[in-house]
This record gives sequence, structure tokens and C-alpha cells, in this order.
Amino acid sequence: MKNHIVSAFRLTLVMLVVTGIYLAVVYAGSKILPNKGNGEIVYYKGQKFYANIGQEFKSEKYFHGRPSSVNYNAAGSGGSNKGPSNKEYLEIVQKRMDTLKMNNPEMANVEVPVELVTASGSGLDPDISEEGALYQAKRIAKVRNISEEKVRKLVSDQTEMPLLGLFGPSKVNVLKLNIALDQLK
Repeated sequence: MKNHIVSAFRLTLVMLVVTGIYLAVVYAGSKILPNKGNGEIVYYKGQKFYANIGQEFKSEKYFHGRPSSVNYNAAGSGGSNKGPSNKEYLEIVQKRMDTLKMNNPEMANVEVPVELVTASGSGLDPDISEEGALYQAKRIAKVRNISEEKVRKLVSDQTEMPLLGLFGPSKVNVLKLNIALDQLK
């Protein structure tokens, strides 16, 4: 019995050291990143926004991001925990699709990008795919009375490519896209 207690104590000490080293490496690594491990803060019209947290845009003159299962509340991050076979979840997704198609009637016969009707695991995803943004381009152009080509170019300019061209998908930050849209002349 005494051997087991000593072995358990040694293992606990080793794991504390390993975990401490791991945390120190992660913390030090975060400090060399562009934002020093902090959220990306964007100031616009005297307000402070976090570009790495999804924002809700209701107006038809703005691009809409992913739906949120937590109403974009960063303090309550989390998914809905409803799977793709859950009837209630399927009804919610179908309702979102119907609303999206109603708000974008020009796109009624185009396949809806999945991220425009499903929430992310955190409910706070700030990005959509380039296809998701382009799906909304006709509506934006019509509401703002600008050419669709200008809106498409803006989406293309705001598209972030994968890290080193390999890691992750290309994406568009909805907050930054909408700020650039407001600044478009």
C-alpha cells in the first residue's frame, strides 16, 4: 500500500511539472502572436467591437453571419446540443432557410451555404465562407443601390486565405466585411 501512495504522489508531481511547462509554452507562444493572445479589437464610429466574436446584424443592408444558439452572448458560449436527426433542430434549420430565401429572393434556386442556417459549436463564430457572403451579395447590392460587382469585389478583398495556404478554409469576417461595406463609396 505504501508503494502505491509513493508512486501516486510521484506521478502527481510529474504531471504538475509537465502541465506547468505546457501552460508556460502556450502562454509564451500566445505573446508572439499579432494580438498577443488577446481578442482582436476593432473601433468603429466610437464603439469597440471584438472581431473574433460573432455579432448580430439584423438590417438587410448588412451581411449576416452564422446564427447563434446563445444569442451572440459571449458569456454563455455553447451549442444547442441538438443533432441533425433531431426534429426540433431540423424545423429550426428549415425556418432559417425559408427566412434566408425570403430575404434573398434572387437566390431562391441556389443551394444555401450551410453556415448561414446552422450555428457553430460555440454559437459565436465571427466568420462565414466566401460562398456564404456571395450568397448575400445581390441583396446587399440591391438594398444599397450599388453594383453587385462592387459588392463581390469587396467580398473577395475581405476573404482571408488559409494559414500558409494549407491550414483551414478561406473565410470572411462578417464584422470587418460590414465595416468595409459602410466605407465603400
